[in-house]
Amino acid sequence: MTIRLFLLMLFTFCGNLLAQDVTVPNYYTSDQELSKKLMAIVKDLGLDKDFNVGEDGTEQISLAVIDLNGAKPKLGGVNYDNFIYPASVYKIYVGAEILNQISNGHRHLDDPYVVQSPNDVDKTKEIKNDPRALLKEGDSVTVNYLLDLMITRSDNTASNCLIDLAQRPKINTLMHQYNWQGSEVTRKFLSRKFEDPEYAEAEGTMTCALHAADFMYKVQTNQLLNPWVSMQMKSLLGRQLDKSKLAAGLPDNAMFYHKTGWWSYWTNDVGIVDDGETAYIIACFLPIKEELVLPQMKELSKRIYNLMKSRS
Repeated sequence: MTIRLFLLMLFTFCGNLLAQDVTVPNYYTSDQELSKKLMAIVKDLGLDKDFNVGEDGTEQISLAVIDLNGAKPKLGGVNYDNFIYPASVYKIYVGAEILNQISNGHRHLDDPYVVQSPNDVDKTKEIKNDPRALLKEGDSVTVNYLLDLMITRSDNTASNCLIDLAQRPKINTLMHQYNWQGSEVTRKFLSRKFEDPEYAEAEGTMTCALHAADFMYKVQTNQLLNPWVSMQMKSLLGRQLDKSKLAAGLPDNAMFYHKTGWWSYWTNDVGIVDDGETAYIIACFLPIKEELVLPQMKELSKRIYNLMKSRS
């Protein structure tokens, strides 16, 4: 075992230990009444159970809601400190570091980038009606194009390229800057046999609803590194093409700046809801296959929206 691989494994192990001790930032007011009502909705929809996730055993929902309508943001949720596989949601963390490097002048949105194997993993489009072609080895595109593909279409090839460009240690330095220990980016979106040697044995990436919601809160308040990074990220999130999850339960007049994720047993959606009168953040991670849970996810979103409207 190389020293570099040993240190990576030690870092991942320590990160997992830290992941069990999540602290709510002091700029939130913990709203027990909100949590109680969210739990009632979750329970009524049958989402409060232990769900089978194959060889990984059982898993539970991780849900956080931040009410933005008062002088101080109020936090509620169900198991919002539960670490769970985020699927493509963790692409927001990758995007934040790329935008950070652009903001610092280390690279530019229009910098060219040539796609190389084995990063070119996509064989079908995540969003079928998106006219943009699949990326393949040798394609030359801009960093801005990769960012847009990664967030709006959840393109895995674009994500792998940007993870290489951002560099995982730098992404995770950003994560630690905001005390999101346990949500470090450990893997690309490809088979372990094609991973960089030092990451071939790394554990899968995890996150919790609190960290993802806190990320969105910083985007909404222009505190994700700086206003430019925050507004660039919000613009990307506002162009999300997947409307099948929480977005399906929102009225047409509500804007949803969000990132979805789905794979195997996991179906997730995280974002900022704003209809001009009511604003809140929702982070929802469900350990249920997408084809089974979409109707419940739509109803969950609808009920939470109505709850937030009644509070405002």
